[in-house]
Amino acid sequence: MPYQYVVIVGVGRLGSILANQLSRLGSSVVVVDRDEAAFDNLSTEFSGFRITGDAAELSVLRRAKLDKADCVLVTTQHDNVNLMVTQVAKTVFHVPRVMARVVDPSREVVYHEFGIETICPAGLAVNAFLQALQGGPEAEPS
Repeated sequence: MPYQYVVIVGVGRLGSILANQLSRLGSSVVVVDRDEAAFDNLSTEFSGFRITGDAAELSVLRRAKLDKADCVLVTTQHDNVNLMVTQVAKTVFHVPRVMARVVDPSREVVYHEFGIETICPAGLAVNAFLQALQGGPEAEPS
């Protein structure tokens, strides 16, 4: 695994699945969420650290030791929060790889203007549907 120390902000469905899998693959993972109940989404095998707090606050990001992170993945449901946290991770903490979930596909261009890598679940789903439709009714889903 090329990323030894990964910080994941947002531990809903997406963030928890990422945290569980990266932990299983041997990465040191720190998860951050405002809602302590979100940590219930983590598997019992998750071996990382949990930080309850608002990632929009520098003190919370310092507690997560962003300055030591190889990678930060920001996966909340809030595009404004995701953009702000990724910008701080990149410019203040100089994290080498920063990626964000983008909920509203029309906002993806803003992230790219700031040099932030994005994953847009809605965009991925549209592409998957279009690809399946191009294969016809008998095509196997990918």
